[in-house]
Amino acid sequence: MDDAGVGVGLNQFRGRRVLLLQGPVGPFFRRLARDLRAAGAAVEKVNFNGGDWLFYPRGARSYRGRLDGFADYLRKLVRERRIDTMLLYGDCRPVHRIARSVAAELGLPVGVFEEGYVRPDYVTLEWGGVNGYSTLPKDPEFYLRQEFDAPGPPQRVGNTFYAAALWAVLYYLAAAVARPWFPHYQHHRPLVLAEAWPWLRGAWRKVIYGVRERGLLARFAGELSGRYFLVPLQLYVDAQIRVHSPFDSVAEFISGVIASFAGHAPPDTHLIVKHHPFDRGYNDYGSLIAEEARRQGIGDRVHYVHDLHLPTLLRHARGVVLVNSTVGMSALFHGAPLKVCGSANYDMPGLVYQGTLDDFWHEAEGSRPDPNLHRRFRAFLIRATQINGSFYRRMKQGEGASGLRWAEMSPPPWFRTGHVQELERKGA
Repeated sequence: MDDAGVGVGLNQFRGRRVLLLQGPVGPFFRRLARDLRAAGAAVEKVNFNGGDWLFYPRGARSYRGRLDGFADYLRKLVRERRIDTMLLYGDCRPVHRIARSVAAELGLPVGVFEEGYVRPDYVTLEWGGVNGYSTLPKDPEFYLRQEFDAPGPPQRVGNTFYAAALWAVLYYLAAAVARPWFPHYQHHRPLVLAEAWPWLRGAWRKVIYGVRERGLLARFAGELSGRYFLVPLQLYVDAQIRVHSPFDSVAEFISGVIASFAGHAPPDTHLIVKHHPFDRGYNDYGSLIAEEARRQGIGDRVHYVHDLHLPTLLRHARGVVLVNSTVGMSALFHGAPLKVCGSANYDMPGLVYQGTLDDFWHEAEGSRPDPNLHRRFRAFLIRATQINGSFYRRMKQGEGASGLRWAEMSPPPWFRTGHVQELERKGA
């Protein structure tokens, strides 16, 4: 227990009756269940498609009904199995939106896994919701009052793309083959055999882009240092676009940023648009970016890149513009001025520029994040919501079957209690 009486690491689940819904692609939730049971929790699991079943084939129940019947099914399951905690990956999936609503109705805490807010080397577990649904306070004074020590360096995870690609290919193949057994399931992506192809294509594109972009980083860190703005893109199906932003698509965001840059940025600055690494097999915005830049008369000032070293790009950027990417946390870490165009839990005065995008291009240099506020916010964020590790490969020095380093995670009491629902009702 920590000094607030909350279990630390996996011990926070001791004595709990945990329901696992959908997890990340791969065996992570099956391994997590073993860790939870070893910590003294009872675990139930629901599968929704063949991909879920492939990675959790034993000891789980399957929901084969329609989406509009899932709420009643879940209420019954919670009461029969005396569930007191839900864990899920991604809070904007169709089944998880319903689950969060039922949990709020029944007063159950919901722990949401996501890719790490702080990258690399972390995954997120936040109670109540993530990203736009995060219950983290957005008051700078709250963090300035915190006295958490800065976290020590995490254990390095290494490259996880190829492991994630393998799990994704297997997941979508299994989901497509088992479609007749789950005829009513609605996924946030097409569940067809062809969905495995983009992950294979993304693997060889990574190699090609690495060759094609040789020499570009030296130019951005050299002659263009301090003269460009970096625009990291979201995954095309990301809830940060579909749910937590004013944009209908990544393409709409790109067009809007290029138009604003053309009309308001200093004429000696450049724009670097960086593709999302997990989107490389699905989309290529090269033609769109080239056409928008040409139409705005700035074709020689806009650059489209894929796999350049992100920390180097951030260190030499005049500013960063994004919807709500975890790149934002990296930008703050490197002291880069930041403009958020969606909903982010770090979007607060002192960290993020609060004016308009049109004004940001000229005012970025005077709006660097407050180092003291960032240090305290980051320390709180890691302690309360981050776990060292990866969903897709286990670390050699990780704990238990999941391979995460749970020991240092110590969420504050209100992340696990009814106060979460109170915060949500108040819109905090």
